[in-house]
Amino acid sequence: MTKTNKKNIIAIAGPTASGKTALAVEIAKIFDTEIISADSRQIYKEFDIATAKPSKEEMKGIKHHLMDVVEPVEEFTVADFADEASKVIQSLFEHDKIPVVAGGTGLYFRILLENYDMPRVAPDKALREQLHKIEKEKGAQALYQMLCEADPVLAKNMHPNNTVKIIRALEVCKTLGTPMSQAQKKKEPQYNVIWLGLGHLNGEDRQFLYNRTDKRVDVMLEQGLEQEAKNLFEKYGKIRSLEKTIGYQEFIDYFENSITFDECVEKIKQNTRRYAKRQLTWFRQNKDIYWLDIKDKEQMIQEAVQRIKDLL
Repeated sequence: MTKTNKKNIIAIAGPTASGKTALAVEIAKIFDTEIISADSRQIYKEFDIATAKPSKEEMKGIKHHLMDVVEPVEEFTVADFADEASKVIQSLFEHDKIPVVAGGTGLYFRILLENYDMPRVAPDKALREQLHKIEKEKGAQALYQMLCEADPVLAKNMHPNNTVKIIRALEVCKTLGTPMSQAQKKKEPQYNVIWLGLGHLNGEDRQFLYNRTDKRVDVMLEQGLEQEAKNLFEKYGKIRSLEKTIGYQEFIDYFENSITFDECVEKIKQNTRRYAKRQLTWFRQNKDIYWLDIKDKEQMIQEAVQRIKDLL
């Protein structure tokens, strides 16, 4: 990476359970700065255990931004994230701090740090209801097929079951009258980003990560995931944010007697592993990421700090 006159940002990306939060906190302590969460689930208030939202103890006094900022029933788009995160970044720059952006939502990183021009399209309630009806009657595959026809380039890089993103993409395509992939234009990056990645794994190393995701689910259950899911379900019903959050969606099926408790737990673990795999696939596209070995935490921190110092 060539040094430039652009201001620096540290980006820590990777799959769930790879240790992003712990690394971000240590780096923020060492460089006396603050963290911007790039997690599309942790933005929601009350979504705590299922999203692995860090506790006050885990934050170690480091300020975290864009966490607990949206009610579960509220709409929060990628463009909203970029706007709010940009404000925090500018504020930190004004205080001579290097922002640390950490999380696992690839699209957040792309829009904020890779400087893609995201089309700003207001939600179309009527269209969404129509698309949700199609999903309910014909399944997610029907929506995915619609996206393949409307925007094959975007569909190629999107999971067929990610109906939230598929519906949003169809909404943008219809409103603009053009494929969303064509509307997204990459501009010159605003910042000098020091990219760090956790968990670029193969073979035995990948199994190491999957073992960690399974263990994390077990810990979540011990912390009260079932009760948290029940409280949210009773308070809000089957809202989209709940149905599309791993850990809640499976318990909703359990509460409705569609599956047993053991099946629910296994589905959470399976869906978490699949999500981690999709995250890795996304971040591997970024050739600027410097990948760290997650098996030795202390060595990982030392290597990350040295990498940052070398590039500042």
